[in-house]
Amino acid sequence: MSVEARLKELGLELPSPAAPVGNYVPAVRTGNLVFLSGHGPIAKDRVVTGKVGKDLTVGEGYEAAKIVALGLLGSLKDLIGDLNKVRRVVKLLGMVNCDAAFTEQPGVINGASDLLVEVFGERGRHARSAVGVNALPMNIAVEIEMIVEVED
Repeated sequence: MSVEARLKELGLELPSPAAPVGNYVPAVRTGNLVFLSGHGPIAKDRVVTGKVGKDLTVGEGYEAAKIVALGLLGSLKDLIGDLNKVRRVVKLLGMVNCDAAFTEQPGVINGASDLLVEVFGERGRHARSAVGVNALPMNIAVEIEMIVEVED
């Protein structure tokens, strides 16, 4: 099954890539690796903001991470043209906007990890870091970077 068909089966739609808010690009390909800049939880009608564990539940943070994963896939598709070219999701760096007492960052970033495995199967399993940070740009709840290996 193609990645596009799998997304459709899951009822998911990729957003158009958001314009960068600084002097950078959303994704860079070098050789067979694509490095995706940090993306935030920007949906069609809203941006998920606030500190997880204070303003948002872990479940809401999980959903925000899923939104980020879709945005990452949208930027990836924009760069490589066809998500079937993905050989493997290599690595995620997930940052959760939270206070010092919050310790459930992995449960939040699982929203992105789970979605990637649902979409790509074993090719979606990846190495990952999930960290808490004191603040993120525009008070977004989650920011995630991704590295992907692609075919020529």
